Amino acid sequence: MRRLVAFGALAVALTACGSRQQAADQSALVVEPSSSSSSRIAPVPPSSPTAATPASNRCTAAVLVASVQPGDAGAGNRYGKLVVTNNGAAPCTLNGYSGLQLLDSAGNPVPTDLERTADPGPSPVTLAPGTAAAANLHWTVVPAGDEPVDEPCQTEAATAAAIPPDETRPMSLEWGLGPVCGGGKIQISAFYAA
Repeated sequence: MRRLVAFGALAVALTACGSRQQAADQSALVVEPSSSSSSRIAPVPPSSPTAATPASNRCTAAVLVASVQPGDAGAGNRYGKLVVTNNGAAPCTLNGYSGLQLLDSAGNPVPTDLERTADPGPSPVTLAPGTAAAANLHWTVVPAGDEPVDEPCQTEAATAAAIPPDETRPMSLEWGLGPVCGGGKIQISAFYAA
């Protein structure tokens, strides 16, 4: 029995003294869950893209079509929804908040100050082709601070650029919902299934 234990320790020591290339080849290991209670360890080449989180199923500007839909209005408050539809051929997933920048008719930025709200908060939303997700929008048309009261408080946006969560390329959409007072402050929720 002692010989067996000693042989096992020697085998472990010899394996640990392998070449640098062997160590590099074994440095990238991914633990894959199996259907049983044990896990299987599979080697992954160091340059393999599967070692990182796959981004291929994220919804990008390339597959989404965006629009803003007006909601209720009252007492200087305006509400709307930023709606995105999967125009691609495969399902994709959104998880989080959109970026949003209002633009004038020449494409120049109009003051926009996004404030994220917690209701609803981030949760993965998978969009099959042709289905949509929405994010709630809320802003005011009541001038604040040094904004004028006898004319529009801000330049009215003609369009907007919206960026899907975890992406950098924007989608273009028509705004047409009037000026946004309070320095362009817009409250926005995370995306949810529409």
